[in-house]
Amino acid sequence: MPALRALAPGADPAPPLSILMVASEAVPYAKTGGLADVVGALPGALARLGHHVTLVMPRYREVGTVGTARHHLELGLDGRRLEVGLVEVEVADRYQVVFLDCDALYDREGLYGHAGIEHSDNAVRYGALCHAACEYGQQLEVPPSVVHAHDWQAALVPVLLRTRYAADPAWRRVPVVLTIHNLAYQGLFPPDTMRVLDLPASLFSLEGLEYWNQVSFLKGGINFADAITTVSPTYAREILTPERGEGFDGILTQRRDRLRGIVNGIDGAVWDPCSDPLLPASYSAADVGPKREVKRAVLDRFGLPSDDLSLTRPLVAMVSRMIDQKGLDLICEARVELMALPVSWVILGTGEPRHEAMWRALAVAHPERVGARIGFDEPLAHLIEGGADLFLMPSRFEPCGLNQMYSMRYGTVPVVRATGGLADTVRDVESTTGPGTGFVFDDYTASAMLAALHEALATFGDRPRWAAIQHAGMTQDFSWTASAAAYVHEYRNAIERRQRAGAGRGE
Repeated sequence: MPALRALAPGADPAPPLSILMVASEAVPYAKTGGLADVVGALPGALARLGHHVTLVMPRYREVGTVGTARHHLELGLDGRRLEVGLVEVEVADRYQVVFLDCDALYDREGLYGHAGIEHSDNAVRYGALCHAACEYGQQLEVPPSVVHAHDWQAALVPVLLRTRYAADPAWRRVPVVLTIHNLAYQGLFPPDTMRVLDLPASLFSLEGLEYWNQVSFLKGGINFADAITTVSPTYAREILTPERGEGFDGILTQRRDRLRGIVNGIDGAVWDPCSDPLLPASYSAADVGPKREVKRAVLDRFGLPSDDLSLTRPLVAMVSRMIDQKGLDLICEARVELMALPVSWVILGTGEPRHEAMWRALAVAHPERVGARIGFDEPLAHLIEGGADLFLMPSRFEPCGLNQMYSMRYGTVPVVRATGGLADTVRDVESTTGPGTGFVFDDYTASAMLAALHEALATFGDRPRWAAIQHAGMTQDFSWTASAAAYVHEYRNAIERRQRAGAGRGE
């Protein structure tokens, strides 16, 4: 292991760890949602604490050319031999990405599907990711200290390490941490997937991967991981209940001693109104005045009136997948009342056709006050966060959520439902535990959402109080430093747990 350079303030004083991370997406290479933001930021935060991180992920078409494969693996899957190139890219000190180069699996439109239809061979594509990550790790001169797998796409990694590689004395001592970013996505495939992925039939069991006569990557990962994390403490509690457990509450309850919630951080270098190059004006908690010019730019971008009178009207924003989980069914139910509010709306996102059509229709019916952009546009998302006054997140459930943290950092006050990470990160204005940072409602009903919006709009007219809420949100610390340190704590616990297990076997 190379000699360490000086560490950042707050670096872990204990001996550095070597972390092999496995995930299906990461910013800036490939993204469909918050998973990519987390995997894109966490390795750098761990590296700044002094640890060494190698991330293994596919080289999708959208990644483009990132280098030349210097090493190759051969995988026997789906009755064929697949050659996978390993392209190693040094991202930063102590952090590298290894891209799996296999056009047959990853050179296509869409990461997981296209035009609303999932790729039919996703079991093979992400089974290959897991197999290749394990093979790569086994070939390292020194095994990693810990393996960290993210979501169902990487959840076969703990299964493989505890079965196929169990006879390898070096691998046997390496623990696996599995992070569940959203329990609703479980990697479900037909029973024949066991044969396709060269997995022993004995694993198709209640204690293995079988879930209602299907193969579940995620269930396998939960059963075989040394530690299980999810992306907020509240969500960790919620998924133990039938209401939020997505059918896995019993499985998770059996392993609750290994389960912990760690709130995601945000990349403060990327999301900073003081230095964001995607904003037409910079501002800070000490001076939010220039935010008005960003608001004007947002209105102009959506073709809405941006005169001085229009700038005094509250601007409510959503940047979201347009699905029921995100509260779009509440929006649909309350659309008449919402359009009667004295506000302007800007919406960015994609999702279910019925929700996309609803926002398009509202924009046509209210061209002076509603702007809707169907699609994904990262620069526009920054502009919206910077220019909006309120950010609406009425989620049915939200494992962590990032937009509420982006919003607070940009002085855009969130209106959220008290669920998952939203409950853990937004403090209601009526809180007695500290200054309020947003407006929080409990019941998943249109009336509760409307009541919170009415309260927010009434408060918007009280400029000193509104400024205090903005300042409280902008001065919160949502950096990755604390979250990365919490992951290191889990890594070290998992290492100790596996060492104890090895000692019990006399290793």
